[in-house]
Amino acid sequence: MERGDGFERERLTVVPRPLVDAALARPVTRRAVVTDAGCFPRARSHGRHRPEGAAETIVIVCVAGEGWLEAAGQRQRVGPSTAIVIPSGVGHSYGASESDPWTIWWCHVRGSDIPELVGAAGIRHDRLTLSLRALDRITALLDEISTSLARDSTPATLLATSGMVWRLFTQLAVDRLLPEEGTPLQRALRYLEQRVDGRVQVAELAAMVGVSPSHLTALFREATGGGVLAHHIALKMAHARSLLDGTTLAVGEIGRRVGMPDPFYFSRQFTRVHGLSPTAYRATRKG
Repeated sequence: MERGDGFERERLTVVPRPLVDAALARPVTRRAVVTDAGCFPRARSHGRHRPEGAAETIVIVCVAGEGWLEAAGQRQRVGPSTAIVIPSGVGHSYGASESDPWTIWWCHVRGSDIPELVGAAGIRHDRLTLSLRALDRITALLDEISTSLARDSTPATLLATSGMVWRLFTQLAVDRLLPEEGTPLQRALRYLEQRVDGRVQVAELAAMVGVSPSHLTALFREATGGGVLAHHIALKMAHARSLLDGTTLAVGEIGRRVGMPDPFYFSRQFTRVHGLSPTAYRATRKG
């Protein structure tokens, strides 16, 4: 059953389509523009059926209750802390649970950069949902979008919400990459952060978190773009930069504090990462 809007304490804003068309013809907003936004609390009997998909990309975030999504012949439950992202033109149906109807924040977006942003969030035609760990941040962005559009649909507001859409999608992308608490990757990352002044063996770290060295390496490559040791060096270099910028410690002492007691080795590693020696980096004017 598909029900129209009209939920108690709902928020709903639809930008007039001529204003959307004008925004899509202007610099910046042609890349991303919000066309609709809102919040439906406990949206009993809420549902939509679009066999041909929508003209816009749809983002729905379930914050409480339950619902369901059907796409590509598959139906799945949607619970709290779940985002649905449906690219334009993808046929779908979704709706609230009858026994425990969902509360959702949502927006519809268009623009030339939206497909790339959707891809960065890890959305594919066979994978339209994301489990969220930064739910508060994402709902705060949707709240900000909805509140802004409820005031007016001026070019300035559409420009502002364009930036919010970028923040929304990049937060979805980051949230997907962040490891869940207690997973082998999260425990390994935390261990490396705590051992920035020491050395780590990949095999020992893998055994500590309960996976094989090859699997741990694969997890790190997916999450950080590099291997375990490369990430550990990046942490050491970040700490070294902080010490170079914020203290008068000698370069050799900074090397010791990041687990590189040989000053020549530390200098080579720092120069390889930054293109500058530690001394030259410290002398560079910043800010």
